Amino acid sequence: MKVAVRTESIPGERRVALTPDVIPQVTATGLDIVVQSGAGGYALATDAAYVDAGATVVERVDLAEADVLLHVRPLSVDLAAALRPGTITLGLCSPTTEPDTVRALRDARISSFAMELVPRISRAQSMDVLTSQALVTGYRCVLEAAMRLPRFFPLFMTAAGTIPPAKVLVLGAGVAGLQAIATAKRLGAVVSAYDVRPASADEVRSMGATFIKLDLESLEGAGGYAREMTEDRARRQQELLAPYIAESDVVITTAAVPGRRAPLLVTTEMVTGMKPGSVVVDMAAESGGNVEGSVAGEDVPVPLPGDGAGEVRLIGIKDAPSAMPADASRLYAKNVVNLLLLMTKDGKVVPDFDDEVVAGACLTHDGTVRHEPTAALLGGDA
Repeated sequence: MKVAVRTESIPGERRVALTPDVIPQVTATGLDIVVQSGAGGYALATDAAYVDAGATVVERVDLAEADVLLHVRPLSVDLAAALRPGTITLGLCSPTTEPDTVRALRDARISSFAMELVPRISRAQSMDVLTSQALVTGYRCVLEAAMRLPRFFPLFMTAAGTIPPAKVLVLGAGVAGLQAIATAKRLGAVVSAYDVRPASADEVRSMGATFIKLDLESLEGAGGYAREMTEDRARRQQELLAPYIAESDVVITTAAVPGRRAPLLVTTEMVTGMKPGSVVVDMAAESGGNVEGSVAGEDVPVPLPGDGAGEVRLIGIKDAPSAMPADASRLYAKNVVNLLLLMTKDGKVVPDFDDEVVAGACLTHDGTVRHEPTAALLGGDA
């Protein structure tokens, strides 16, 4: 069977679905790998490296000959329609935001597996793309903040005087949040964090940060994620967080609810209560934003009240893993290959739907939408 990897077609996407280091694992099972020339260029994976690893490099991937297509970002409707019936695809699918592609995959009778749907259970950790890419995002968010903050992160004691460390507040202590905490600590900042799940307190403290405890009920959800909060609770949380935000030099927000709009954690009023020159990084800008007024991929200056009072920089993060394509691709490729190998036996990719990981990750198969929430979203058209 032939496994194909194309150059990602979405503008700005610099990752690649398969890197040379994992190719021997795949070819050892009897599968053949075809990679489009230049596909791994941004990820520092040269055509020669793919060939040396055992892949075949071609100028153009013939989709009609591909049995399996590996990808990073969701496929386009046209690309999905061009695949032959029975083709297996593995990659991010964003089913809640790409319903037309889901329909195209279904109508083309494609067996599509969405990496973001991999169940969050122990034996599937090595396939958890959301975790591996969140690691990259949390790291990148801190670097973006440090580059814009007009002062140092660490404490400096010099003959010219002492410079106090920056105060960084991280909202959300999932994988991205914990990585943001660790990175900010490495840079020497004084770090505090808040999460709606009290169970996160120990993890935050283990990173050397202070956990902020508010007098609010827990919002622990399924799969380790936080569940949605009511409007009243959101408003009360904002009131309680406001003084902590005002004291911070940098605020990094990382809160997300899978398949839903990101919760609004920080209002414009809260931002304008910060010191001049402060920086706010909204990791969830692409899914609606944790911070009022954030725009994905843009820096927005927020003027402070009063003439000449200065401003706060609001940074809307967009596709942060693509900004670090080499390591992001290495992690992503390992996740994808682990799922692919789970479905491979005797040189053939044959999904076993009795396996909870395979069944949970399946989006479409044999002309149907197997993922029930997506089927419900499509309604009668599913």
